[in-house]
This record gives sequence, C-alpha cells and structure tokens, in this order.
Amino acid sequence: MEKNKTKKVPETEKSEKKVSWKKKLLLFFVWTGALLILAGVGVLAYFTKDLPNPEKLSERRVAESTKILDRTGQVVLYEIHGEENRTAIAFDQMPKYIKEATIVAEDSDFYKHHGLDFLAIMRAAYEDLKGQSKKQGASTITQQLIKNSILTSQKSFTRKIKEAILSLELEQKFSKDEILEMYLNEIPYGSNAYGIEAAAQTFFGKNAASLNLAECSLLAALPKAPSYYSPFGVHTEDLKGRQEWILTRMVDLGYISEQEAKAAKEVEILKKIKVSGAAILAPHFVMYVKDWLTEKYGEEAIQKGGLKVITSLDFQKQQLAEEIIKENVEKNTKNFNSTNAALVSMDPKTGEILAMVGSKDYFDTENDGNVNVSIRLRQPGSSFKPFAYATAFSKGYMPRTILFDVKTNFGTDDKEYIPQNFNGKFNGPVSMREALAGSLNIPAVKTLYLAGVNDTIDLAKSMGITTLKNNADYGLALVLGGGAVTLLEETAAYGVFANDGMRNDINAVLRIEDANGGVVYEKKDDTKAVQAVNQEVARLINDVLSDNSARSKYFGSHSALYIDGYKVAAKSGTTQEFRDGWTVGYTPKIVTGVWTGNNDNRPTRMGEGVYTAGPIWNAYMRKVLETTEREEFPKANEVENSDKMMLNGKYENKVELRIDKETGLLAEDDCPDKYTKKKTFLNAHSILYYVDKKDPLGTEPKKPQDDPQYKNWEEGVRKWTFKENDGESKKKKDKEDIESGGIPTGKACTRD
Repeated sequence: MEKNKTKKVPETEKSEKKVSWKKKLLLFFVWTGALLILAGVGVLAYFTKDLPNPEKLSERRVAESTKILDRTGQVVLYEIHGEENRTAIAFDQMPKYIKEATIVAEDSDFYKHHGLDFLAIMRAAYEDLKGQSKKQGASTITQQLIKNSILTSQKSFTRKIKEAILSLELEQKFSKDEILEMYLNEIPYGSNAYGIEAAAQTFFGKNAASLNLAECSLLAALPKAPSYYSPFGVHTEDLKGRQEWILTRMVDLGYISEQEAKAAKEVEILKKIKVSGAAILAPHFVMYVKDWLTEKYGEEAIQKGGLKVITSLDFQKQQLAEEIIKENVEKNTKNFNSTNAALVSMDPKTGEILAMVGSKDYFDTENDGNVNVSIRLRQPGSSFKPFAYATAFSKGYMPRTILFDVKTNFGTDDKEYIPQNFNGKFNGPVSMREALAGSLNIPAVKTLYLAGVNDTIDLAKSMGITTLKNNADYGLALVLGGGAVTLLEETAAYGVFANDGMRNDINAVLRIEDANGGVVYEKKDDTKAVQAVNQEVARLINDVLSDNSARSKYFGSHSALYIDGYKVAAKSGTTQEFRDGWTVGYTPKIVTGVWTGNNDNRPTRMGEGVYTAGPIWNAYMRKVLETTEREEFPKANEVENSDKMMLNGKYENKVELRIDKETGLLAEDDCPDKYTKKKTFLNAHSILYYVDKKDPLGTEPKKPQDDPQYKNWEEGVRKWTFKENDGESKKKKDKEDIESGGIPTGKACTRD
C-alpha cells in the first residue's frame, strides 16, 4: 500500500480557480470603487446642499464694526472697519504692478492651478497634523475670494471643504483675470478700505491707476494681516520688510528687473502715507489695543465681529498728556534739539494704562509720528538705577550705607571702565540715599557690583522688564542704561515700587462684549498681584526717591522732580550724547513715565532728562494729582542691621600719631618731644575692605584683596584719603605714600 501519495489536480481545474480568484478581486475593487464614488457623491451632496451661488459674490454678509472706547464706555476712540469703504474698478484700470505684486505675495501659481494648490494643501495638512493645530494656510487667491465674500474665516475642516468646492466651481465659471479682478475689488487692506481703489485713496490719496511700483508692493503686503501690517500701526518695520520681500520675489519670478526693485526699495514709502486724524482718538493707544485684539482674536473677529471694547484709557488724562507733550516738545526742540516725546501713565494698583502718547503727533508721518516710542526699545540711562539699589537693599545694604564717589577704574583684563558723574565732579563718601537721589554714577556702578548684575536683572524681570533677555550680555554699565527697555515696561515696573512691591500685569482692556452684548472678556478686579519686590525694600526705594532734601544738593530744591504739596518719588535718566531723556515718578495712586529725544536716535543738545522729560512729567502729574485721592507712602523702616563700618553709615576711622615736625614722617621712638607733634589722620577704606559682597551681613573678609574689584576701589579711596590727610602739601609724594592714604609709614627724627 502506497503512503503519502499526492492527488494530481487537472490543469483545467487550476485555470478555473485562478479565473474565479481574479473575478472576486475585480468585483471587490468594482464594488469598493462604487461605494467610494457613492460616498464621495454623498459627501459632496452634503457639503453642497447649502452652498451659496459663487456667481453672487456681491451678496456679502454684513460686517459689523468693532468699537474701541475709553474706560467710561462713552467716548468712541476708534471704529475698526465700520462701513466698508469700497469702490469697484475694472481690471484694465488696475496697474499691472498691483496684479503682479498681489500674485507674488498671495499665490504665485495663480495662473497655473484650477482653484486649489494641492501641494500646498498637503504641506499645510502635514504641518497641521504634526503640530495638532489648524494654523497652517494653503489658500489660493480663488479660495481667499470665496472666504472674504461668501464664507467666514472660521478655521474648520468643514468650512475648508466648502471653500474648496466653491473655488473649483468658481474657476469653471470665470476666467483667471475675472477672478483676480473680483479679488482686488474685494480684499480688505485695513483702515476700512476694501478693494484696491479704496486702499489707494485711503493710504496714498490717489486713484489705483496712478499707483507706482513702490506703492503697489506696499499695498500688496497688507492683505495677509491688515491690522498687523497697518501703516498706521506699530509694525511698520515688518511692513517695510514684507514690501521688500515682495519686490525681491517679483524679480525672481521675472515680473520686474533688479534695478526696478532697487529703486522701489529705496523710496521712503511710509512717509508717503496720507493720514486723516478725524476718525481716531488716542491713536497710539488705539493701535496698541488693536494689536492686542488681533493677536488674541484674529483679523476676522476685529474687522467684522461687532465687538465693543471697553479700554482702561482715561480720556481726560489722555487729552492732558497730548496737550502737555505738544507744548513742551516745541520748547525742547528750540532749546535742546529734542524733537519728540512719549508718555505713559498707569494705575499701579491695577496695572491699567490711563494715558499713552507714543509720539508728539501720530499723524506726522514725515517724522515717523505713527511710531509708538513707548513700546520701542530705548536706553534708560540712570532711570534704571533703582533696580540695582533695590537688589542691594534686599541683601542687607541700607540707604545709610556709605560708598566712595571717587574716580574709579572698574575695568579688568586691561580694559578700562571709568564712568563719570553728570557734572564731572566727585563727592567723596556719600550714602546710598544721597547717591541714588542725586543720581551719582560711580556709587551706582559700585552698588550694581555689590548687588550682582544677574540678581539685579532677575529682579527687574520679576518686576515686568522683559527686554533683558540674556543676563550674560550685560556688565556694570547696565546701571547707567546699558540695557534697552521700553517706556511702558519701565513705568509699570516703577509702579511695583509704588504698590508696596506688588506687580500687576499691564492691562489696556477692561471688558469686551460681542455683537449681542455677551461678555467675551473681562478683567477681573480680583486679579492676583505678585509680590515681585520685598515690601520693606519697596518702601525704602520710595523713601529715597521721594526725599527732596537728598536730591536738592544736585538738582536744587525746586527741580522738575519736585511737586509742591505732594510727596512724589521720581528718578530722571540721560543716555550718552543726550540721545534719550527720561523721568519716571509716582505716588501710591499713579505712576507716569516720560521719554524725550529724537526718533532717529540723533543726539540732542545737552538734553538731560531732568530738563527735557522732567517738565512734561511735572506738568502732567501736578495737574492729575489735583483730582486724585491723596495717599501717602507707607513708612519705611530703616533698622540698624550691622555695626560694620561703611555698611552702618560710618566711614571715618581716625588714628593719632606722633610725627617728626621737619619731615612729616613718624617720629622715632626715642625722638625728643620738642621735635615732634601729634597729628590725627583719616584712615579710610573702600566698602570691600569691610564687606564680603556675597554675604554683606556676615563676618568681615579675611582677605579682601581676593575680590577682583578690591584693588581698583581701594586705589581710588586711598588717593582721596591722601588728599584729606594733606598729602598734596607734601614735598615728596611717592607711590608708597599715596597707597598709604597719606599716613606716614617711614620714620625719622630731627636732632640738633
């Protein structure tokens, strides 16, 4: 019997089974395809059943304007996209440059695709999936036309599908030129201007047909983000950069030559912008709020959402600030060649902006008036000093602590750094109180060293200064204004001192309502403030900055930092070559900062902050305080915390020595009394002789010379002591004698 014998299958049977398998596979694909087609038809039917007719582009939904109001809700500061300003023009009336620049900026393959850019869609989808968001865009000009005319800008996949279907349908019914014509008559350019004709009239005061290349490329930059890139807003540098990018792309795509692009880039196009001030109040503040709204809610919401925005602005204070700045800038221009000023006034208890003037005249575009200097980086000069002193006070130094205001080289590694005081003089031993109130530079640099550069920056950051990014970038010059800040943030930071060390976030909006009256956003009254500075430290700073007698020696008893009848804390600042003048000051109820200078950073003519910014600050604060509830600063508690020399406010350490009358040297022990006399000498040292800066309240350093600044500081003090000990009157002045501070070291005895 045969085992494991395999049965042979006939060839015809094999062939039949193979055909049967192929039929099944074919049927599977046929039915799957049919089902997919049916599903596609179903999906298409679902999405197209309620779609509007793309031919009826003129039947747009009604846009409702967003209103920006003052804190009372009664004064309308600005309406964002109220009644749409639109004038349709024919395609042949549109300059070729606006067509080309728009295509370059928005959809470079416009004339190649059929309404959708599938590569861009896949790229955007990939990025969206990777980032788990819907932020990536892939809209063609056709899609944008659909979105802006008959759909919304809501970022949903359903809306995107409808947009895609309508775009394909629109491309079947209209030519490319017709679609581009409709787009250029439809697209929002900002400032209520819809369509290229309205934009040309709004921004350049001319017909679209008269626009040149520079003007066309600027306008083509706007539709991407009309509020952000507004020529009247705060991002004009970015707008100019986008315009130049468009010109470069036009060269790359063969629309214009490099020479044409170069000539257009060199045009000072922003100075050609025409501005009408009739429809906007507090413009720098409004644009600041508008920028905040755009970032928070997007272009579509603020253009057409009908929002009612109640801001923090006190319109009476705003009007006062604008009047005072206008009046004083005229004086500053004449006396100091300082042609501009900015002011920010805030409530330190809430962080609310009460007034904001970014430049003397927002509508003076010839002189960059629309630039909001209050949020631009500027060197703060000596107005930064309180942050260093506050850091020092937090470590145990006190307003009574003594520092030597003497010529000092703070340089290391053969690099000299010898700062000077504003008057070129030195004052010898001074208290930290006198040094800060009098804005003395050498003691300020010493204070920063004792406090620590990193710790000082960290404190400033905790108080709301965000512009000092990398601590390693700054050295001892920081305390004299070596790090750029904004007027808005520094004013708010001074408000932390005013508010007993508590920091509130800067706030410009109190409440937002939607078109139906529903509350979209509301600033809570119980917003938690943060203790950014120790309460006692804040009170010490307030006490010093409001001590008019301490600053009188340097500024006079009735300087611009003094307001009769009120205890106000104030600090001025001036940068190199008088490019920036500052005054920032406060009471517990209100804090105000003022900057003066030139927008192009030109030096002024001896424009010290106390003389340029000070009068503006004084005039504004004096008037505002008349209607502000009076509140005094809480009393500071300057306790005795150490018996160390210098730290405790004492620097004199006198020694009485028996010296030889003839030579002035120490008398030898056996020298007859008739040839000697007793003389008292001052034996002073720098604070580093007594204090370890890492632990100022700890024990005295055993080797003070180990501190890298000890030798430099001690040299300056010993030279000062040498003069105090009549060393200058000596016939012989050798190095050893000066290093001893004029205290004799050698011995002698005159004998008959």
